[in-house]
Amino acid sequence: MLLLLIVYLGDVLWGNMNIICSDLEGILIPEIWINVAKKTGIQELNLTTRDISDYDVLMKKRLLILRENGIKINDILEVIENMEPLEGALEFLKWAKSHMQIVIVSDTFTQFAKSFMKKLGWPTLFCNTLLVDQDGTISGYKLRQEDGKRKVANALKSLDYHIIAVGDSYNDISMLKSADKGFLFRPPENVKKEFDHFPVTENYGDLKKLIKECAAI
Repeated sequence: MLLLLIVYLGDVLWGNMNIICSDLEGILIPEIWINVAKKTGIQELNLTTRDISDYDVLMKKRLLILRENGIKINDILEVIENMEPLEGALEFLKWAKSHMQIVIVSDTFTQFAKSFMKKLGWPTLFCNTLLVDQDGTISGYKLRQEDGKRKVANALKSLDYHIIAVGDSYNDISMLKSADKGFLFRPPENVKKEFDHFPVTENYGDLKKLIKECAAI
């Protein structure tokens, strides 16, 4: 139903066939786990999907570190509350929404994202969910679906939409490959070198230019 609503809004309000599927962290907001690492002083929490391609391996490592150090959900939410969108992100998001629909497709969690969705003006978000015990211990996580980013891009393409995907990490690559056009935004050197067939941009101004070119706006 939500997907049909997105399509309807795209037809009525924008009158074009373009939809942006964008990652969240590193594209519109800072990396949450890196900020948690800064707050706690636990260096291993600096690892993200920019470093480890297997998301399950990464998350199991994170959850183990949280348990070993007694870090609970409210400790992380406190860090998130003091974070702000990346400089220029709100302007870019406003520009994008004025030309086409944009869907945020992220491997973050509903519990983490709520604060940022408010700050970003409540864009549409597809993400995962944490499993939290009564005492606030994060005991696990539940994927919305396996390889969800790729499946969102493919689902929208099946409705004859032209998909423009934006990401920066290993977990975005399947979405970028499935999209009609995929861009890397401020990726780390390892991702940039490994997937050098994707155009790379380091700022929102250049990202707008790339989107304009492929969306004919």
